Amino acid sequence: MARLHEYQGKAILAANGFKIPRGRAASTADDAVSAAKELAADEKSGEVVIKIQAWTTGRAGIGGVAFAKKPDDVRTHATRMLAMKVGEFPVEAVLVEEKVDIDREFFLSFAIDDAARAPMIIFAGGGGSGIEERAASTRRIPCDVNRGPLDSAVDEAVSSCGLSQAHAKQLAESIRRLFTAARSVEARSLEINPLVLAKSGEFVAADCRITIDDYAVARHPELGIEIAREFDHPPTPLERVAYAVEQNDHRGTFYFAQLARAAAKDSKGLVGFHGAGGGGSMMSMDAIVNAGFTIANFTDTSGNPSASKVYRAARIILAQPDLVGYFGSGSGVASQEQYWSAYGLAKAFWELDLDIPAVIRLGGNTEDRAVDILHRISKLLRAPIEGYRKTDSPAMIAARFAGLVAGADGTKWKPRAPRVPKFVKDPSAAMLPVKSGRVWIDTAKWQQIRRAIETHSGGLIVDRPAMAGPAMSLPSEEFANKDSELLACDVECRLAGVEGFYLELDVPGLEELLGGAR
Repeated sequence: MARLHEYQGKAILAANGFKIPRGRAASTADDAVSAAKELAADEKSGEVVIKIQAWTTGRAGIGGVAFAKKPDDVRTHATRMLAMKVGEFPVEAVLVEEKVDIDREFFLSFAIDDAARAPMIIFAGGGGSGIEERAASTRRIPCDVNRGPLDSAVDEAVSSCGLSQAHAKQLAESIRRLFTAARSVEARSLEINPLVLAKSGEFVAADCRITIDDYAVARHPELGIEIAREFDHPPTPLERVAYAVEQNDHRGTFYFAQLARAAAKDSKGLVGFHGAGGGGSMMSMDAIVNAGFTIANFTDTSGNPSASKVYRAARIILAQPDLVGYFGSGSGVASQEQYWSAYGLAKAFWELDLDIPAVIRLGGNTEDRAVDILHRISKLLRAPIEGYRKTDSPAMIAARFAGLVAGADGTKWKPRAPRVPKFVKDPSAAMLPVKSGRVWIDTAKWQQIRRAIETHSGGLIVDRPAMAGPAMSLPSEEFANKDSELLACDVECRLAGVEGFYLELDVPGLEELLGGAR
């Protein structure tokens, strides 16, 4: 899930009718002092609260919350906080706000109840830290996905708080606004803790946490969410490249996270890991770790991914240096057509001239065809590529992988740009656009290779005498979405020794990251 910082969440609350403390975020100590002075100009006491903006609870316990009246104190606290790290995340901003005089605290939380398959609001007549230990005192307020929280449940929750009629009305409005705010950004969860009744008589959202549904991020560019992933570290350049691939192609899923840059002590080496399906991938990762290796990354391509997506995933995995091998294994009962994954891997392995061992387990539909594709492409490569089926256990293939690595004499992978046939640069080459790429055909050889291309493309590319060369057999928009079929044509032509056909697929940002060098 994509998480927002407190200051971002409060802006959403304010836009939906909540009162929030005056203040703003600051990324430097000088800016924090300026923010405090702006508040002091309108306040008698001038006391402010400075809070780190970090995705964690219990900020006060780690020195992430402080109060100050004097500019020098604000500067001291802000300087210290902006030098902090929470986990692997550096603190990049602090929130400087007016101090709220609190009379009472409440807890409000919106979440999606997966069991009920409906929104739910959780309310408690006491907020702040320790709410988890007071779970018995909370109330669950059911919500209709269109109309919001049930009026009777809201009234019952509010009536239990012993508030005046005016304050009870404000609290009920806050509960309803919580639903509206969450729905406005398609939040998976939205927590206000605490919602305070200030001594001024107003309800104020003193703190908040919001997570946005991954699939909604693309519909809310105004939130400025770069990557809808809950990494335990700031996104790496390679993770940014991978996320862009996922956002540009929604056929199946693709998840990539870097785990280690160097092999652990006494490890047999770094391994590029490529899974398919969460449970099977976890079991396969255990197998390769038990075989003595360090996993460089976690990758999952599942949900019937396109061959093009699997190709791009392999390219990204192989952008990591010093790998001793490529290990692919996931669910043994996948319902997806595994030959598409095999074609994607085969193209990536050939283009990058793979020189480290690869062991790939593609259990599920059409697994025999998938294994055959890998077996045939292995004959064109310098390193062994072995394919396995669902009946082959992760532990067994991990042991086989260890044997292949041991026989590779310490070879380590060096990332490189893909090899591209020379004819692509010839001005006479024909180009046909596809989704995030293009097909290139050597027109000088067209008559010799025409039948092979027509066959392996399934008739997507045909001879048109009137055009004196190759042409699309479908309308351009429909043809553009046949990139996986054309990728298969690319591989089959390569395996048949047919030169003159090449599918170029873009991986935006990857070439720049690698420097374009072989």
